[in-house]
Amino acid sequence: MSKMDNLVIQLVKNRNELPWELLLFADPSRDSIKKYIDSSEIYVAKINGKIVGEYALLTRSKSKVELMNIAVDEKQQGKGIGEQLVFDAIIKAKNKGANKIEVGTGNSSLAPLALYKKCGFKIIGIDKGFFSRNYKEEIIENGIKCVDMIRLAIDF
Repeated sequence: MSKMDNLVIQLVKNRNELPWELLLFADPSRDSIKKYIDSSEIYVAKINGKIVGEYALLTRSKSKVELMNIAVDEKQQGKGIGEQLVFDAIIKAKNKGANKIEVGTGNSSLAPLALYKKCGFKIIGIDKGFFSRNYKEEIIENGIKCVDMIRLAIDF
């Protein structure tokens, strides 16, 4: 039996149990997270009872949901957990009756961008200067300054 056989994804019902370390790993601004966290459903992935990942799903309209935050514990990356989380979010969006799921990621977020493309997302636009406008601290990933938000979506 592989570790993935033990992966369980469940809704966080108690807001005092939010996985803040992972939420902040995906989005370094607590203020930014606070803008959407109360309106979002938060799901955690667990292996043998230990949280190894999370995602936040926000209903934007009857037909559109947005994946607002997704993270996998650094020690657990590269094992397919991120894909499982993305596919779970897609299923949840479909179950809500949505016909589209969107996500935004930084121009410097190479691994997340590859993950979304691998999962079937298509680039639908670029919000130029998003991170410069909305984050006080400069974000550098992979030696690249994070300035623009790449917007992606899947239509079902």
